[in-house]
Amino acid sequence: MSTHLFHLGSDRSKTLQTRVREMMVSAILDGYLQANERLPSPRILGKELGVARNTVIEAYKHLADDGYLYVQERRGYFVSARSPDEMSPLYQPQDSGVTTDTIDWSQRLVVSMEGQRNIVKARNWQSFTYPFVTGQLDPLLFPVSDWRDCCRGSMNPGNTLDWAADHCDTDTVALIDQLRSRVLPRRGINATPDEILTTMGAQHALYILSSLLMWGKCIGIEEPGYPDARNIFSLKAERMVELPVDDEGLVVGEHLAGCDYVYITPSHQSPTTVTMSLDRRRALLKAAEQYDFIIMEDDYEGESNYSGQPTPALRSLDRNGRVIYIGSLSKVLAPGLRLGYLVASEELIYEARSLRRLMLRHVPGNNESAIALFLSRGHYDVLIRRLRRNYKERWQVMHDAIDAYLPDYSSPSNYGGTAFWLKGPEHLDSRMLQRMAAQSSILIETGDVYFQQSPQPLNYFRLGLSSIPVERIEPGVKKLAEIIGSIIGSIA
Repeated sequence: MSTHLFHLGSDRSKTLQTRVREMMVSAILDGYLQANERLPSPRILGKELGVARNTVIEAYKHLADDGYLYVQERRGYFVSARSPDEMSPLYQPQDSGVTTDTIDWSQRLVVSMEGQRNIVKARNWQSFTYPFVTGQLDPLLFPVSDWRDCCRGSMNPGNTLDWAADHCDTDTVALIDQLRSRVLPRRGINATPDEILTTMGAQHALYILSSLLMWGKCIGIEEPGYPDARNIFSLKAERMVELPVDDEGLVVGEHLAGCDYVYITPSHQSPTTVTMSLDRRRALLKAAEQYDFIIMEDDYEGESNYSGQPTPALRSLDRNGRVIYIGSLSKVLAPGLRLGYLVASEELIYEARSLRRLMLRHVPGNNESAIALFLSRGHYDVLIRRLRRNYKERWQVMHDAIDAYLPDYSSPSNYGGTAFWLKGPEHLDSRMLQRMAAQSSILIETGDVYFQQSPQPLNYFRLGLSSIPVERIEPGVKKLAEIIGSIIGSIA
């Protein structure tokens, strides 16, 4: 057999052994290697590919274990024969006619997503020189080695038997213990295991709560506020009320009367990043008693405080069971891991667990197991300290750059959070600014999507700092200010 048939893939993020294995599997499944065909010796193939002989040997062994190859003593490795079922395509077309969908689905949909306005994240954000995006991971700050070790630890025989099983509606005990002992106490919250439910991110928690609680109800939501929460609630609620926000967070007053539920992001309000004051928190709890509503506390960026201790969570101040707490580990670990949790009364958690079972049974056990190890080994605490240190530096640099180049652009941002919320002149269109900035490799987020009111103001925009190197912040803000100047000049 000619070894010229084989070429390693170009994905250098994978190990050489993995690339050799994938190359062989592809050749077998695509029919280039026939049943009982003898493969090149590890020494010859290794020389042709430019890899070590032992690398090929290990790849061959794994392929033999998986049934792709078999070994003949003193002769080498051969391609295994496959059954007719494996050789035949699963789908056999009956005719060559073109299928036409004649169903008018618009007439059958009970709910349509078409009118919803969503945050749009640029998939190619890493290609921008100045990515002022929010909610993305800075790979230089993520502890890849520690996370890899925890994933490996979760794969040992004892742990694998646990997480690989069908848990029906239960959570990984080790993770619940870590949430109770390591995560929630930082926010001043005590909870029993029966008062905690893990979810596939905070957004999943919101959907569960809306499905259980909001049919035909009146929901109060911050204005401006989190678009995904607004969209989720709009599917269930009868009415949504826009609640004003100022420099102390949600404004408390008689306008809360009539609300059945009030959704807030008090740690760093989304999108303004304002932190609700302690006095305002106490006033809100008092209003909840007075007007008989339930508070849904989304602890967005609760760990992103750069001066002293964070303000206590509303749940920690609640003495009457009126606060449902929603947390997330995705914001600290990585957004793609999608792990959130609910803290509420046992009765509500029981109902939420039952509904979650109908949706996805339980959160993937391998993720829960690895995250539990990450917490128990102290990596989470180290990561929070690293993020705070780096984000604090970036926040200060961006604050100074905005003061220098955009001094007239008001921002209510407190000392914390991972973004700045800026209000420009009334005639500034942030959508035009976003398009023009992109031409200079600057990525910003427009602010209109955060408003429920119609028409939405167009002169707000957001600058994130979690994913941009600190040395690029000042020149990026300077270039952005020059672009804004050219837009304003052209309008004038």
